[in-house]
Amino acid sequence: MEIISSYNLIIEASLIIILSFWFNGISKKTNIPSVLMLIVLGIILQYVLRYFVPEKIDFSGGLEILGIVGLIMIVLEAALELELKREKLVPILKSMAIALVGLIASAWVAALIIYQFIPEMTMQSAWLYATPLSILSSAIIIPSVSALSDAKKEFHIYESTFSDIMGIMMFYYLIGGLNPAEDAGMVGFAGNLVLTIVIGLVASYAIILIFQQIKSQAKLFLLIAVLLLLYAIGKKMHLSSLIIILIFGLVIANVKLFFPGKMAVFLENEKLHQIYHELHIITLETAFVVRTFFFVVFGLSIALASLFSFKVALISLLIIASIYAIRFVLLRIFFGKDILPQLFIAPRGLITVLLFYAIPAEAQVESFESGVLLFVIIATSLIMTWAMIKDKKKMGTILDEIDEEVLARNEAEDALREYNQGLKGDEKVSEPETGHEDSFTEKISKIKREAADKDGLSEETNNEKE
Repeated sequence: MEIISSYNLIIEASLIIILSFWFNGISKKTNIPSVLMLIVLGIILQYVLRYFVPEKIDFSGGLEILGIVGLIMIVLEAALELELKREKLVPILKSMAIALVGLIASAWVAALIIYQFIPEMTMQSAWLYATPLSILSSAIIIPSVSALSDAKKEFHIYESTFSDIMGIMMFYYLIGGLNPAEDAGMVGFAGNLVLTIVIGLVASYAIILIFQQIKSQAKLFLLIAVLLLLYAIGKKMHLSSLIIILIFGLVIANVKLFFPGKMAVFLENEKLHQIYHELHIITLETAFVVRTFFFVVFGLSIALASLFSFKVALISLLIIASIYAIRFVLLRIFFGKDILPQLFIAPRGLITVLLFYAIPAEAQVESFESGVLLFVIIATSLIMTWAMIKDKKKMGTILDEIDEEVLARNEAEDALREYNQGLKGDEKVSEPETGHEDSFTEKISKIKREAADKDGLSEETNNEKE
């Protein structure tokens, strides 16, 4: 049976997308990240493939391309949902600070752990291996936090997006240090960043002004092709290309802010609104498909046996413990006691895998087990799942308590109203059956006793007068 024939590949790809859609539905009901289900599916397919195709297939090239496209789509999807308003400046800066400090601190501790337990590892290589393990996965976080309150959801979108971008910038800055002749230092890095922002703004304005004039209906994939081209050229020029994508998303999502006053005359609001709406849908769908195949291919390519190594488990558990310890300190500083479930929403995913495979050959250490990567990804995702389920149950309990309290209060008010009406009409009112022997019923009884005492006191006063 030719499992890799054209029609079989179409059938297999279609079934994977259908299963991924089903996994999303399960994820919404159970809070188990669909990414974990996709990785498990990839591992199952790995063993199925071994039965039909004995020779090992190299998926690293496809994994890298899927990762890059997926990363662009995920960052663009996040940027399109971010509103830049004056009242949101503080949450944005707070999220950025937590993402930056958390990234650097987690990478530093993880580098020390890796350097300590792997003898062949240099400190420079340890930093390169530690950086991907310190980056939050917006691919997992953004779809998972939709049930949280608006403020918490917004925080996680900002934080994970900034973590992705700053993590990638930090990774390639560290790679630049491998070759001292090409390393421009912090000044060169700052200049690179400023140049990237300028190019991103110029390109965004140009794309918006040009694309609103295109009358053809088939222009959205042309727009995505232009963004992919800008990203790839930026990478060739050693720029932080992801910032270009982020800036474009922010500009088109906040056109009134970027085209203030008289500049607004250059905009065709109806066409821009249509472009934004359709781009949002295309980006969402493309990110879904690319993310699906990326994690399935990742599951196909991992060595499952490495998970059962004691050394892998020890290194992974130490790194995971450091991640949550650092996060706990940061969240307590910035948010006080309200740090749940945010403390446990720190999964690793697409960026971690993508950057791991981008480590240059001269910095790679053969004794580093890729199982550490898989262990950290699975463990942090499961911890997030547990936290989200617990938070959902807590919210359900709180809502039930509120409903019961409102019901009891309404019944108590109805009972009081009936009793007052009975007093006015000099009627005998039977005790209301509320079904809740709680404080509200007790309050009604107290009101009745006080009313009876008052009536008795009035009668005594009248008798004394007579």
